Order: sequence, then structure tokens, then C-alpha cells
Amino acid sequence: MGEKQADAKRGDSDRRLGRRALLVGGAVAAVGTAALAREELAHLWWRLPGVEKPRVAGAVDFRGARWVAASPANYRRADRPDDYAIDRVVIHVTQGGYRSAVQVFQDPGHGAAAHYIVRKDGLITQLIRELDVAFHAGNRGYNERSVGIEHEGFVERASSFTGEMYASSARLTAAICGRYGIPVDRKHIIGHVEVPGTDHTDPGPHWDWDRYMGLVRKARSAGAVRGA
Repeated sequence: MGEKQADAKRGDSDRRLGRRALLVGGAVAAVGTAALAREELAHLWWRLPGVEKPRVAGAVDFRGARWVAASPANYRRADRPDDYAIDRVVIHVTQGGYRSAVQVFQDPGHGAAAHYIVRKDGLITQLIRELDVAFHAGNRGYNERSVGIEHEGFVERASSFTGEMYASSARLTAAICGRYGIPVDRKHIIGHVEVPGTDHTDPGPHWDWDRYMGLVRKARSAGAVRGA
């Protein structure tokens, strides 16, 4: 599921910097080099007083999704795509039930969470805004540039992946691709197993990529016709 706490800390170790410390001074001393300080500040400009965008509590990025907030410890507040471009969707499998996945993503000690969970019956739950960097891929760079979608089930059980799940997830992925101009192909819609440095195997051998990509393309085409 997403990644273990140790994986999250290793793969998204941005907590080495105190955001407030960067903004109020002492950045060079905190990170050791002026170049690194400039790089971090370039991604944190929006946190300056009066710049941060207002947010609506409970708002979702995908119409019809249910909102259940993940623990703030399992993601990093950001302002994507203004500070980090989004060019990937990462497909995960929970290795457990829907309720247990929600519970661990709400656990601050877990250290990981995805933006969405798709249940077997097709229900979509959003836990983290797409604006923010979810700790889901075990790779900091991929976390910053991607949206993570979990799917209820087990990689070793073909029965986990229902028609309702495929269809609902495909509509979600198509909407994400349309929102950020992401090409609908296997270079940009990937499995967790394909993330560099990961030791995860999801979505596994029973995930039907041909079927899924066909559904995503169909949903994306329908959205383009409607102007979505």
C-alpha cells in the first residue's frame, strides 16, 4: 500500500528543511549551500504572507469523489502545478480493504498516503488535494510530479479488480490527464512497480493494463468532446 513508513522517509525526505526557517532567514546555514537554498525557495514562494491560495475545506478535485482527509503527516502542502509540474499518474493496490486503507492514511505514524482510493464498487475517495505532494511513490521526485491512485484489493487476486473499479478509475485518470495535459500512454500512466527505487510490485500481474488504458482513452476522448 503506497509505501512503508521507512520508504516514505527515505523517498520523500523533504523534511530536512524547515519551511518557516527558510522564509524568515538562515536558509544557507540550514541547508549548507546557497544553491540548494535557492532551489527550495523557488518552490516555496507561494508560502509567503499574502500569496498562499485560499482553500475550501472538504473540496475535491474530481466531481463525485468523497472527501476523507489524510493525516497532514502523510503529505506535503504545496501549490501544484505552479511549484511542481504534474506529468504522471501512479497506479497502486492497497493490499487490503478499503476501510483499512483509509485508516492507515489517517495515521500520522504511517508516513504515506495517496491522493485517491478507488473502492471495488467504483466509489472514489479523495484524501489529499492534487495541489499537495502525497507520499505515495517512495521516490521524492515522482511524488512531486505525480498523482497517486490506490485501488482496493490484493495484487495476487484477479478478482480484486472489478469492472466498476476499472471504469471509475479510468474516468478519474482521464480527468487528471486532461487537467494537466498529461499524455494518455504507459510512459505517463504507470504502476508503482515502475517507480525507480521502489520495492513494491503493485498493481501486479492481474491488473489489465490494455483494458485500463483503453478505458482511459475512451473517457479522455469523451471529456475532450465535452470540453472537460
